[in-house]
Amino acid sequence: MEAHIVHFRQGRHHVNNHQMILKIADSADEAKKVVGKTVSWTSPAGKVLTGTISALHGRTGSVRAIFAEAGLPGQAIGQKVKIQ
Repeated sequence: MEAHIVHFRQGRHHVNNHQMILKIADSADEAKKVVGKTVSWTSPAGKVLTGTISALHGRTGSVRAIFAEAGLPGQAIGQKVKIQ
């Protein structure tokens, strides 16, 4: 299964590069099925960064993914990630 990286999770004064917003499906019920699964993104250099899907983000089929070891770079926005 694949998803698209939409944006960093951010507040008014802070951008958290360890937490990303992913668009998975068109409804929250479909997106709820993937909570707890592993996400992996491959950089152009071949390095694989992994994270976990932690929770829903809104009611439109988006979820929040946390990359604990290293945050994703800005070039990852708009790219695809694989969900296992």
